[in-house]
Amino acid sequence: MKDYLVKALAFDGQVRAYAVNTTETINEAQKKHYTWPTASAAMGRAMTAGVMMGAMLKGEEKITIKIEGGGPIGAILVDANSKGKVRGYVTNPQTHFDLNEHGKLDVRRAVGTEGMITVVKDVGLRDHFSGQTPIVSGELGEDFTYYFVASEQVPSSVGVGVLVNPDNSILAAGGFIIQIMPGAEEEVISVIEQKITAMAPISKLIEKGMSPEEILYYILGKENVKVLEEMPVQFECTCSKERFGNAIVSLGKQEIEEMIEEDGQAETQCHFCNEKYIFTKIELEQLKAAATS
Repeated sequence: MKDYLVKALAFDGQVRAYAVNTTETINEAQKKHYTWPTASAAMGRAMTAGVMMGAMLKGEEKITIKIEGGGPIGAILVDANSKGKVRGYVTNPQTHFDLNEHGKLDVRRAVGTEGMITVVKDVGLRDHFSGQTPIVSGELGEDFTYYFVASEQVPSSVGVGVLVNPDNSILAAGGFIIQIMPGAEEEVISVIEQKITAMAPISKLIEKGMSPEEILYYILGKENVKVLEEMPVQFECTCSKERFGNAIVSLGKQEIEEMIEEDGQAETQCHFCNEKYIFTKIELEQLKAAATS
């Protein structure tokens, strides 16, 4: 099944809902970063939440999420846009621990619980919207749930999950976000809360072959769901040699001159996709000229 996301309304507009299968997307990220299982789970959960939050945006708007919990995995960074494109990385990709007391990958231990989630939305204006909330569990689903309530004042439930194969590839990944709109009936809220509390882990539902639509039907009841849109999802990095060249120009003439004298070239690498770009001495001379013009 190709990765995709669905947007929906439920209970006559009282509920807004998103669900996504990100298995291939996270598998692509795992291969690019050589992440070990616990790191894959943390990165995958963050990217899954990020691509759904990106889908809440419009046009050319973008979102950046930074998770710093003080754990051994270091910072997690995710970029996503409104078109289902997402990229992400963890500072220490070879982080792994034994399973926790529930027999699951110990994401909380990797992420840590002493820190913050920071969300920056680039909506095309000079000033970006920025929200920040403390990490409350380190499992990330609960942390994003808290972010929506505390920073955006939208009562929400966020479920994200990743299952990893013995060979470190991704078996299943995906998630959902259920949001309660103003004026929603208490009975509707209660029914949803009971279902989410009793349901199997989202990664298990995806492993069984459930589609994003079926996940929303499972949580909200098929008769209550109106699917609005379906969107393909994929890992995509926006890096390029030109962008890195512009960054080198911004360093200034003197620093570029030092690169030329010390190494005769420059090698840059993208954190998000690990792509390397080599700048030869001739190219650096051209960038130095651009820096002085």
